Amino acid sequence: MTRNMQLLLGQDAISHFKAGGRGGRLTIRASAAQDVGAVVAVSDSTGVTRPCPILPKTHFLKSCDVGPAGLWYRTTPELHLLWLAVAARLKTLRREAFAAGLERPLPTVAGAFFVVTYAPDCSDEVPDVLAWCVTPDGVQLIDFEVEPPPGFCGLAALAPGWPVEAVQRARLLLVGAGSIGSAVADALALYGIGHLVLVDPDRLRWHNLVRHRARPSDVGKYKVVALRDDLAVTRPATEVKPLTWNVVTDADRVRALLNDIDVVVCCADGVAPRRVVSHLARRARKPAVLSCVLEDGAVGEVMRLQPWTDHGCLNCRREALQECGGIDPEPALDARYGTGSTHRPMTAVGGDLHLVGQLTASIAVSTVLARAGSSGHRLPGEHLAVGLRTTGELAAPFDFDRSLDMRWSPATAPRAGCPTCKPDD
Repeated sequence: MTRNMQLLLGQDAISHFKAGGRGGRLTIRASAAQDVGAVVAVSDSTGVTRPCPILPKTHFLKSCDVGPAGLWYRTTPELHLLWLAVAARLKTLRREAFAAGLERPLPTVAGAFFVVTYAPDCSDEVPDVLAWCVTPDGVQLIDFEVEPPPGFCGLAALAPGWPVEAVQRARLLLVGAGSIGSAVADALALYGIGHLVLVDPDRLRWHNLVRHRARPSDVGKYKVVALRDDLAVTRPATEVKPLTWNVVTDADRVRALLNDIDVVVCCADGVAPRRVVSHLARRARKPAVLSCVLEDGAVGEVMRLQPWTDHGCLNCRREALQECGGIDPEPALDARYGTGSTHRPMTAVGGDLHLVGQLTASIAVSTVLARAGSSGHRLPGEHLAVGLRTTGELAAPFDFDRSLDMRWSPATAPRAGCPTCKPDD
């Protein structure tokens, strides 16, 4: 290990420093390849050693060997004030100056060792914990990282530039947990959405992994459960409720969820699920965001359906598109992609699908914030088409001659006699 090592400290270690007297020893598990170590046990001034588990349980250092020697000392805030000078000038402290601030003497050993100092009653500008590398030539600060307290998610650091409280209050329903849906779920959690309900009856299969965010260890799980488990580790601030329902056959159960939902997002394959989501959301007066890829992955599409009298539902939009000479993409959405004789070959790659998923999440979050009164999240239209590959032979708005071209179109009015858009009786 070198003085460039990073030292990880858990909350248990910090608690032991506060209650452990004047100092003691540190047990460190370390990875020489990564030049990082973690304190896994702390002894107090009486010699009693207490474990400090590395969290999470899957942390790579758990399988590493016990590393270099370490000590910890209680000290005064004055020693930590020297940190400001050391950090600013990148100088080495003399061992004598460092030792003078400790409540116990430094050992007289020939080699290098690591020291953690704890100084209670420091001001907000001075940290109460610091890590050092002590050598015969002097003492230098080393990089260290303290595990945040339980329940900490870090979102508060985004305020006031990001409306953290508004997105944490939001409740979204995501129908479809496939390749696009998995990217949407991850992006929504990254935005800070506080409550996410996932609906999809399918299990994760081996051929899904080439485009899905889930891992090989999740094969066999329901997709919604795999996403829930992953987000519980990576984005614990988002509460995820997985439901293995089919939005078509379980439409009544899904309808019952919508009273507590702010926005419905649908990334499900197939004509029927998209039309059911469009109908349910409209009748519940909830905005819906539908996304998919068309023309064998050449085009990405994200459509927002507002429950407004001058905005038509999915069927109304498609009929208006056909009347203008556009393609009718809905039948192709029933194709099954994957491997084997019963599936069409995959033509959309994971990166493109995840791009569409991230755009979908951004539009859904903009919808949440606009409904909350934010004037900074208005969109340029209600229908986004993205050229993932050149498609010059298609009709507008899908006639892309450059990849990554994006086109916004406005909403279209409801069709006469539409059973979804008809006014409530």
